[in-house]
Amino acid sequence: MFARPGLPSFDYVRAGALDEVLGLLQEHGDTARLLMGGTDLFVRMRDGFIRPRVVVDVKYLPGMRDIGYDDRAGLTVGAAVTMNELARHPEVQAHYPLLAEAANSVASYQLRNRATLGGNLCNGSPAADTAPAVLVLGGRIALYGPDPSASSGRGGEREVAAGEFFLGPGRTAMQPGEFMTAIRFPVPPAGAVGRYLKLGRNRAGDLAIAGVAVYGFPNGTASGYGPATSSGYRFRIGLASVAPVPLRAREAEAVLAANPPGADTLALAAEKAMEAATPIDDVRSSAAYRRAMVRTLSLRGLRDVWERLRIT
Repeated sequence: MFARPGLPSFDYVRAGALDEVLGLLQEHGDTARLLMGGTDLFVRMRDGFIRPRVVVDVKYLPGMRDIGYDDRAGLTVGAAVTMNELARHPEVQAHYPLLAEAANSVASYQLRNRATLGGNLCNGSPAADTAPAVLVLGGRIALYGPDPSASSGRGGEREVAAGEFFLGPGRTAMQPGEFMTAIRFPVPPAGAVGRYLKLGRNRAGDLAIAGVAVYGFPNGTASGYGPATSSGYRFRIGLASVAPVPLRAREAEAVLAANPPGADTLALAAEKAMEAATPIDDVRSSAAYRRAMVRTLSLRGLRDVWERLRIT
């Protein structure tokens, strides 16, 4: 058996300020890479896909490892917060259990000690486990980058809705010189219930063959979530690993908004979720199997969410 190649040589910089990172990215361009958890970066370096000259560690920047919740502003998660930190944080468990469930499904426990929420989203992977939860929870991505209107090379922040962040496999809305600093979530509607279901080739450590997040809540329990629906409830369904990008199943959500929840409505919504999927054949699954599993997981998630909504 042959040993794997080691990491190539590189310079390591532990950044202490946001604008220091901007300066390094502008100075080194494509030869610089940012480090948060490193679970993807170091694998790609080891396997020879990338050979950065400079690795800039951004996880010690102010706020990058912080989780904060406010009853008015909602939840802010620093981009370098690890999956295990996110999954076991008391405010996340209390107010955003769907996000905790999704984070807890990523890879293995050991990797979740290093893997970060920001890294899971920044890679632009269609199979990112946290992406469907971020989508249905209304997450917004905070990006810091060059600000043409600022003097002395200082940067500025902009926010991108999660639904506009993913552009294609490995492609996101981040512009050259930008990097993610936080993910922000609005206050959840009263009585909201969520579930994340993932199908992999084994129980732990595998990429998703299909992932489905279901989120539901009664009408009128929060502002900013759209007008009242005929059904009396609003549902959101997020899909992973079944299209070029993580996405919302909008037609399925419309079915649930227009019709009273029940066996027929849930089954029709699951069919519409399956129709929203445009997967490919690869070494992990056929496209046909992925589509079928979207229907199965969506129906399972909807039944679970609706059952809990009925008894609250």
